[in-house]
Amino acid sequence: MSTIGAVTRSANNPILTPDDVPYLVATVHNAAAGRLDDGRTVLLFRSLTPNGRSILGYAESDDGEHFTVRPEPFLTPATEEPFATYERFGVEDPRLTRLDGTWYFTYSAYSEHGVRIGLGRTTDFTAVERVALITESDHRNVVLFPERIGGDYVRLDRPHTELTPWSIWMSRSPDLVHWGRAEQLITPATYHWTSGKIGPGAPPIRTDAGWLHIFHGVYPTMGGNVYRLGVALHDLTDPARVLGVADPWILEPHDPWERTGYVPNVVFTCGAVVEDDGRTLRLYWGAADTVLCTGTADLEQLVALCTHDTRPATPRR
Repeated sequence: MSTIGAVTRSANNPILTPDDVPYLVATVHNAAAGRLDDGRTVLLFRSLTPNGRSILGYAESDDGEHFTVRPEPFLTPATEEPFATYERFGVEDPRLTRLDGTWYFTYSAYSEHGVRIGLGRTTDFTAVERVALITESDHRNVVLFPERIGGDYVRLDRPHTELTPWSIWMSRSPDLVHWGRAEQLITPATYHWTSGKIGPGAPPIRTDAGWLHIFHGVYPTMGGNVYRLGVALHDLTDPARVLGVADPWILEPHDPWERTGYVPNVVFTCGAVVEDDGRTLRLYWGAADTVLCTGTADLEQLVALCTHDTRPATPRR
């Protein structure tokens, strides 16, 4: 059966479910992804616990599809300040980036104060250090570029505001803790699959043509929101310069576990890795906020969508 989009789903989907986790959880979804030097793939995944709040788990695989979950969670809400106050309702939706030989991960920290972004780091995925809370309320979907650009660390994010459409922004930092020089880069398009809101998905991937960025878009319908995935291309030396935003989506809810679950009609990515052939992108996405799936796409095809089948980055609404 064919589907619209550039992503080919794995026949093993869903690749992780609550039954695969050796501690009690209700969901497995929205996973950060990284590739270790020895070729293993690691995931940091979000799960709902029986009280309805989120924690992060760890899983690893030799082939990128068959994962073993560690017996204990990777990250649970902090019990010490200054993090405890802002993680009281859970930690969610991690993104993983290797910088200067260290793995950094961002995550959404929820509390009665809204959502802020925490930054953590690890070298071995066993010892974990919380570095800082790197946004005020309300921000989500922070992804770090995997190298300094013009001497700065760079990130994409999405602030929450009713004053302007929920859009993709970029900011810079000298030290990964203090951020500024924020710029709005990509906004929703009217009567389009991104018309509700858009936000960063997986951390950007370096290609010869530019930084390839998988993002999510939301379309409101009479039956509720539909979450899909799209792709954009940013200039390598000045990522605030958007080279192209693909007009079509690359993945939409199709399989039963993507259409039915805790939040129906959702595909949502927090992670992707480049396969050893250098031409294939392996993408991981949460399906209906309930299980985890994977699939692959051709990098050249994704770049071509951003250069030949485009819509304006900031269209008039």
